[in-house]
Amino acid sequence: MAQADGNPTGFRTGLRGLTTRGRSFIAAGCTAAVCSFLFGQGALLQVGVLLAGLPLLAAALVLRTRYRVAGGRRLTPHRAPAGSEARVHLRVDNISRVPTGLLMLEDKVPYVLGPRPRFVLDRVEPRGFREVSYRVRSDLRGRYPLGPLQLRLCDPFGMCELTRSFSTSDTLTVVPQVHPLPPIKLTGEWAGYGDSHSRAVALAGDDDTVPREYRYGDDLRRVHWKSTAKYGELMVRREEQPLRARATVLLDTRETGHRGSGPASSFEWAVSCAASVGQHLLERGYQTRLLTDTGLQVPESRNSGGSSPSESAGLLLDALAVAEHSSGGGLGRAEEALRLGGEGLLVAIVGELDEEQAAGLARLRRNTGAAVVFLLDTASWSGLRPLGGPAETDERTQAQLRMLREAGWTVLPTRAGDSVPDLWRRADARAQAAATAPGRKGADK
Repeated sequence: MAQADGNPTGFRTGLRGLTTRGRSFIAAGCTAAVCSFLFGQGALLQVGVLLAGLPLLAAALVLRTRYRVAGGRRLTPHRAPAGSEARVHLRVDNISRVPTGLLMLEDKVPYVLGPRPRFVLDRVEPRGFREVSYRVRSDLRGRYPLGPLQLRLCDPFGMCELTRSFSTSDTLTVVPQVHPLPPIKLTGEWAGYGDSHSRAVALAGDDDTVPREYRYGDDLRRVHWKSTAKYGELMVRREEQPLRARATVLLDTRETGHRGSGPASSFEWAVSCAASVGQHLLERGYQTRLLTDTGLQVPESRNSGGSSPSESAGLLLDALAVAEHSSGGGLGRAEEALRLGGEGLLVAIVGELDEEQAAGLARLRRNTGAAVVFLLDTASWSGLRPLGGPAETDERTQAQLRMLREAGWTVLPTRAGDSVPDLWRRADARAQAAATAPGRKGADK
């Protein structure tokens, strides 16, 4: 909570704070005084002095006001989905021993959130407070500063007005829209940590336990008697931490790969899809990271086991709130990041691809478990491809679909207006159909 001093000093400050009404009174008073000398009317001089003196008296009154106020701001919520409203709560405390006069509050907000909110507070008793609130809304993702809060001191006649600003400000994060997704059976590769780094560690069952030889200091309660009898020496169970599923959400941010502008563009649909899939996987217990074609990873360290799903979801949404187009022309950096560590489920949301880029995307499947790709038909976002488009374009798209499916991807062709939950549900059905199809190519290994 910041404080502002209500005791401004300097008569020049008071003169600069005169309102249009106050300046008009002074001008009228000076005019009346001049006319009194020209026409020899003494009563007119008295009127002029009264008119000119009233604003000066009001300025002196405001300058002599002695009180201190503190202001604070609270956002509900701090992260608001695009297109939804957030409420900003303001509180002003009078921390002096004298009551305040007329106060006017104005909070500084970006124009995309709406007009500047203004409030008038009559009188705040000593040690008292007042609370007001207003709503903001934005259809565009981003981080928007709120504040600083400005306090205007005014006399009862509106002749003089002085402005004081608080020092603190807050930030409202407008995140992409997140659609709830249905649970489906698409699991990536499970990996654990502990004494054994083998991927053959069983998930359950006494017979599948991986033992090791007894070491001095081991807890005797970990002795595995079947293995001890089999090998003729004391064997103990390995310490394995609970296994966690890993997942990577790949977002294609290439400017050349997307069409359209504003909230209705293919890029905004892709960002919303990445947010929906990422949060869904975190809620399902996946250790999830966001990866872009530029090689950016969120979180930067893949060992995020200490973070709760809500904290990880917050990091992911904050990164997507400020996601922008990249000038890259391929997926090489993402391929490098996945080569260094791409175990588990891979979900890619990509825009328009050429043959080389499609081949690079197919290679990304090699080091992952299950893989799903939302292949955006970006021409449908710009209206360039209505139903029944050019044959050569359809042939190229079909060739890319065939290449990705043969590489083991579950491909979801996506057009403008498609629903993310419906596509995600179809990914489950298509994966199951591919798993049961005879002679299936590109099976997961």
